[in-house]
Amino acid sequence: MRTPRLVPALVAAVISVLALFTPAALAAPVPPGGLGPQPIIGGGNASSGPWAARLYSNGQETCSATIIAPTWILTARHCVSGGGLSFRIGSLDQYGGGTLANGVQTYTHGADLALVRLDRSVPGTYASLGLPGTVRVGQSVQVYGWGATSRCGSEINCQSRYLKVADVTVTSGCSDAYGGSAICAYRGNGITAGGDSGGPMMANGVQVGVASTSDRQTTTAYTNVTAYRSWIQSVAGV
Repeated sequence: MRTPRLVPALVAAVISVLALFTPAALAAPVPPGGLGPQPIIGGGNASSGPWAARLYSNGQETCSATIIAPTWILTARHCVSGGGLSFRIGSLDQYGGGTLANGVQTYTHGADLALVRLDRSVPGTYASLGLPGTVRVGQSVQVYGWGATSRCGSEINCQSRYLKVADVTVTSGCSDAYGGSAICAYRGNGITAGGDSGGPMMANGVQVGVASTSDRQTTTAYTNVTAYRSWIQSVAGV
């Protein structure tokens, strides 16, 4: 059963994109020893995520992402506007391990999706992308990211050092930050926050969404990867 198509968009007053683009936020890098105690907001530490990529814009941690092919990153469109993109790939720790690579070319969709071509081929495990019908209403799915661990005001000050995961429940189809087709989900044991943008929603280990918006309390919207498979394939070949 496919996730129903666009129902009314999330209320703009309470939903906001999950990247960290405000000047105040970008001025305050997270000290490795000064991180909040809880993952995402709730949830738990991820025990695995070889396809996970932390996105940096001009050296500042900004968003989450996935590697989907040796030279291709999938993330949110609103995560790439700052330029100067680089990634730490395949490590649960955003400050060490994995492989570092730079973005050399960015492709954006009308929905909240972006593909970034890397300056080198990165070996490892790549995220498999879902097809229509992979996700359904009522399904429990997993969301991953290095984002804020609490509603701490300037969310750059409470980013997680280690990749986090939370369970959420698919509720309906909805709109992403740019009016694209999205999957809405209700909080399970956690909810996404600033810095989780661009990170994956996984259904049975297959990526079906890219984090776009959240109210930080109960509801999050992920751009529906399964609805844009033809575009992803036309650009990245997967």
